[in-house]
Amino acid sequence: MHGKPVDSINLSQRLEALRPRLLAFARLQLRFDDQAEDAVQEALLAAFNKLDSFDGRSQFETWVFGILRFKILDIFRSQKKRGNWLLDEAAWPSEEELDRQFKNSGFWESEARPQTWGDPEAALASSHFWRVFDACMIHLPDVPARVFSLRELMEMEICDICELLGISENNCSVILYRARMKLRQCLEKGWLSEEVSNADL
Repeated sequence: MHGKPVDSINLSQRLEALRPRLLAFARLQLRFDDQAEDAVQEALLAAFNKLDSFDGRSQFETWVFGILRFKILDIFRSQKKRGNWLLDEAAWPSEEELDRQFKNSGFWESEARPQTWGDPEAALASSHFWRVFDACMIHLPDVPARVFSLRELMEMEICDICELLGISENNCSVILYRARMKLRQCLEKGWLSEEVSNADL
């Protein structure tokens, strides 16, 4: 199947506009800025050279992020072979903040209960939502941000994440849960509350 033609100048502009998000994503995963820069540069070059393979069945941005994802996975595999991948357990989030969100019965505390998100598909289609999401990801502690990205954005299996990071499945699940809680809180403050306010105008 031949990809639909895309103007090369327009493509270059779109790729350059994507660079900050690609770089932010790569920095969440890789330990050094120069590794992130190299991965992004390789992904952008690959996207430009593989333009004919883009058939329009997915969003252009999603396609480019997919290329970056595979570049990062290659780096992970290389790091693991050299034994250079370390997880700082001291950076794990505390249990106290999570525990305060629940009553002894296991139910949500009223102030911690999740808000209604309305139409999830509409949220995912909102460019503003993704700007807030990127900001929330950047402000997550290093370990939960990395584990969350590996699972939800890189689509790695739990067992593969545990093998890569040298942690147990229980630890991985706890870190993921805390990361989701922190992201939910951040998104509700930075995006959902603003959407509700705008709807009331």
